[in-house]
Amino acid sequence: MKLEERQETLTEKLNKLKNSLRPGQKSLAEWEGGEMAVSAVPGAGKSHSLAIAATIAIAKHQLHTRKQLVVVTYTRSAAAAIKKKIRDRLRDLGLSGGSFAVYTLHGLALHIATRYPNLSQLNLEISTLINPNSNHKIIRTCVEKWIAKNPVRYQKLLQGKQFDGEDTERLRRQSVLRTEVLPSLADTAIKEAKSSDLSPEDLWQLSKQTPDEYEILAIAAGLYEQYQRLIRERNFYDYDDMILAALKVLKDPIVRQIWQKQVFAVFEDEAQDSSPLQEELLRTLAADPKDEKKFNLVRVGDPNQAINSTFTPADPIYFNRFCDNCQKKGNLSTMNMAGRSSKIIIDSANFTIEWVNRETRKKEPDFSELELPFRDQDIIPVPPEDPQPNANPEATGTGIEIHLPEDIDRTVDLIEARIIQLFAENRDRNCAILVRENKQARFLAEQLAHLKKKHEITIYEVGAIERYSHIPAEMLKIMQFLDRPHSPDYLKATLEILQNRGLISTQDLNALATCCEEFLYPGPLSPPQKPHVKQASRFCCQLLRARIELPQYQLITFLGMALKYGGTELATVEKLAERVFKQIIGNISLKNIIAVLEEIVSSEKFEGVAEEENEDRYTRNQQVTIITMHKAKGLDWDYVFIPFLHEDILPGKPWVPNAAKFLGDFTLAEVARGQIRAKVHSNYQNETKNIPQPDEAWAIAAKLKTAEEFRLLYVAMTRAKRLLWLSASQLGPFRWNTFRSDTGNNLQSKQPTPVLLALKNGKRGNKGANSLKSEVRG
Repeated sequence: MKLEERQETLTEKLNKLKNSLRPGQKSLAEWEGGEMAVSAVPGAGKSHSLAIAATIAIAKHQLHTRKQLVVVTYTRSAAAAIKKKIRDRLRDLGLSGGSFAVYTLHGLALHIATRYPNLSQLNLEISTLINPNSNHKIIRTCVEKWIAKNPVRYQKLLQGKQFDGEDTERLRRQSVLRTEVLPSLADTAIKEAKSSDLSPEDLWQLSKQTPDEYEILAIAAGLYEQYQRLIRERNFYDYDDMILAALKVLKDPIVRQIWQKQVFAVFEDEAQDSSPLQEELLRTLAADPKDEKKFNLVRVGDPNQAINSTFTPADPIYFNRFCDNCQKKGNLSTMNMAGRSSKIIIDSANFTIEWVNRETRKKEPDFSELELPFRDQDIIPVPPEDPQPNANPEATGTGIEIHLPEDIDRTVDLIEARIIQLFAENRDRNCAILVRENKQARFLAEQLAHLKKKHEITIYEVGAIERYSHIPAEMLKIMQFLDRPHSPDYLKATLEILQNRGLISTQDLNALATCCEEFLYPGPLSPPQKPHVKQASRFCCQLLRARIELPQYQLITFLGMALKYGGTELATVEKLAERVFKQIIGNISLKNIIAVLEEIVSSEKFEGVAEEENEDRYTRNQQVTIITMHKAKGLDWDYVFIPFLHEDILPGKPWVPNAAKFLGDFTLAEVARGQIRAKVHSNYQNETKNIPQPDEAWAIAAKLKTAEEFRLLYVAMTRAKRLLWLSASQLGPFRWNTFRSDTGNNLQSKQPTPVLLALKNGKRGNKGANSLKSEVRG
């Protein structure tokens, strides 16, 4: 009798949990098995709903340690949060916490691969994880090996569209190819191909379908080949190797059956960020061991918040396709109610979706619904009886304010005045400024720093903490220059650091690096140096003089001051210097300093000195958090400011650096991305399409970028709860990465992103009767 009473109590508790959810959320909790897609708008509470649905599934199906629910999400912090939510709910129900497991995708793959090292051929005892980018040593080594092995193709690149054979230009082009073009191509093509399960041989075959003057995919295949050989020789593995190793393990029928019997179902959060290869891993685990065409797979995501597709192989087309397939089977649920934002902010976000899709259809009439930037999915405010505290809060002022100030300084003035006013009215709220580029964040942080002293408003620049992790790499590059000042690579790397920190003027660094001695020590017969070149030469010579005049144990600290590090950055430099000299005490030399720095940089195990951090560090009251739009995803604030919304940045277009224009009006990396992505899309949709030629692939890359930039703006807008402040100044920097706030002399006329003007004018499309214009304060 007691057992029956307990069972009744559990049933009542489960019903209470289910009934606490909104209609869209409730369908997730009512899942009984099979495939299901859940498309959720921003602020819909998808992680909360997923945790409750997981709890109900565990209780209803009496899961245990030998038959578990597997929950997969994108980041470690998200995994920890959802794990806590499920565990707390199960504890309230008196159920065991061993009935489920939560992983990141790569954590799950590594867990599978390391349990069967003979099958996965991945042994962590002798292997090192790397996360290479275009500046990583292994990518640079691949480039050098490829050049040595492919002199004919390399010479074709040097020739470019035209070449007069002049030696200085040849040296400049060599520098551009070796340090910019080919590393970027290698990084992009390897990630796109490997994460799509394409081998170097597959790229070779694809290259035969796309004969172009440079044979771009053939070059990419050769670089990929070198990369694979190097990581095998050095016992490295990357994140894609984890997924591939897990799939290799699960190809064994006995092992696959073991895993499928242990896994009751797979619930995936942030499914819009998965690649086809990652989806294949989840499908394999979720398959019924008796019938592998049936799956217990629930995928939750928002294709309108897919903001990683231009630097990872993730693409919203994959999750959109999954949603459409589930819709045909009646297994698509839409979570479209959200209580985060006030109604005017919701209306603005919905307007953005409609306007962008409508304009895209005008320009690209042949686009399918899957190819549009946004899924047609409006956000709806929650009903008045919704249990969420303070749902759809009352707007502050008009709720949305749009400004077109004269220049960026006036933009700062407007932001400062509004922030002071908002916190004077209510000190128990929080605020964020969302930017597209880190240089914009640094500029704003510098301009608003005085608010702490004058008004007790804290300015927290998120990117500043991340910059500290780059200090060892910067120190290493400059030390290598001090050791070998006549190396073009080391000189250029040092000049890039000086330019990025605003210590020298923006200029063609390849031209300086190709003639090291003439740049550093111009003779009487050398042509006169221009003022910006002379400034850069003088700075480099000061660094070289310090190497001679200072004790070597003081070099790292001196470089920190020379680079004008401040505050916490200097503390990080001191910590780094202490770490280095502890390791080489009694044997101090420049070579040994470089060796220790190389070890630190390659192991990626040095942490800078940071301020105290905890979970709410981004959203504290009486604080202005300055953060990039990408990093803001998953967070929200009472007041959100989004300045610098210029057309050349958002949506912008793929850009060809002046130094690489001798190759043509495209970049090799983006052409390769477009060609590989076209092949993967056609495979995923079971279609046969021709691989695009370079011009067409470049156009595909431009469309991908435009769509993602508008989705990024949508994500930024939907972070606001009470006030959304948008602006685009009439004058702004030509490029933010070359802007120096102390001179401010490279401002030029700027056009606002078109959607900003549409929002300001309230130009609603066919959905008609929304009086957005009357509510917008300009």
